[in-house]
Amino acid sequence: MREVPMRYVKANQAGIVLFVILSLIWNQALVLSALWIVQAAGVATGGRLNAFVLLAKLLIKDKGTETQAAELQRFNNVLAVIFLTLALASATLGWQIAAYAFSAMLLLAASAALLGYCIGCTVYFWYKQLRSGRKAGRI
Repeated sequence: MREVPMRYVKANQAGIVLFVILSLIWNQALVLSALWIVQAAGVATGGRLNAFVLLAKLLIKDKGTETQAAELQRFNNVLAVIFLTLALASATLGWQIAAYAFSAMLLLAASAALLGYCIGCTVYFWYKQLRSGRKAGRI
């Protein structure tokens, strides 16, 4: 199974948090569009063209040993793209409250992940449980 160094995962999460906060301060649609491009490029290329990861590769020299499964990272990035798409679509339709709500959900998920609890990982676990025919509450 392919693994992604956690320093790159954390760099992506920090980038998401930073851009969503900036979108709440400034022009939401413009900043969120830039974040959507970064995340969509990352999903489309398996993380190779994610600007936050590329920046982390230049700045972070510590190798570290902690990793995350690439499949899980991809799932989390797809969720980020979905929430960004919903936020941008809501903003385009003039639904500002929905746009802020989707942005806030993404901000909370990325912030929680930076602090050690991966909401996307929990959703991924439930998804895998449902696909295998098990109930999500039982192991």
